[in-house]
Amino acid sequence: MILDATVAGRTIRVEVRGGDGRYRLTLDGAPLEVDLAGEPRGLSSLLVSGESHEVGIEKRDGGYTLVFPGESFTVDLAAAARGTTAPARHAPGPARLVAPMPGRVVRVLAEPGADVVAGQGLFVIEAMKMENEIKAPRAGRLQEVAVREGQAVEAGALLAVVG
Repeated sequence: MILDATVAGRTIRVEVRGGDGRYRLTLDGAPLEVDLAGEPRGLSSLLVSGESHEVGIEKRDGGYTLVFPGESFTVDLAAAARGTTAPARHAPGPARLVAPMPGRVVRVLAEPGADVVAGQGLFVIEAMKMENEIKAPRAGRLQEVAVREGQAVEAGALLAVVG
């Protein structure tokens, strides 16, 4: 399964393989071994590359909240566009931002030529009566905006190019 995960405004491509508590993840092309075991207190034991963590995992609409001692992280998940693979870490050249799901462009939040930061909202797409903010994959200049407000898009359709 390939997903786009957004944490603290940064979106990465995640490929998940395995099951039953043993997973092999690929995060933007970097491999990671993860073991997950539930505990009676509602916490889980998370073993990541040999390092153990106690974590609370709360499922919510669109993702999870991970609660570690002293801090928590919200992880938003979206199915990756069909036919794509995990991008190379810091791939050279412009980044092509594609629609993660079919829907309708409700708002365009930035114009061509604008300087954007990684995680900045660029579009709002409505899919299945839910609005999803599509964020810049990295900092750069918005070279192209390929859609307009009100336009229907398919999964994988080009939304913008960030250089």
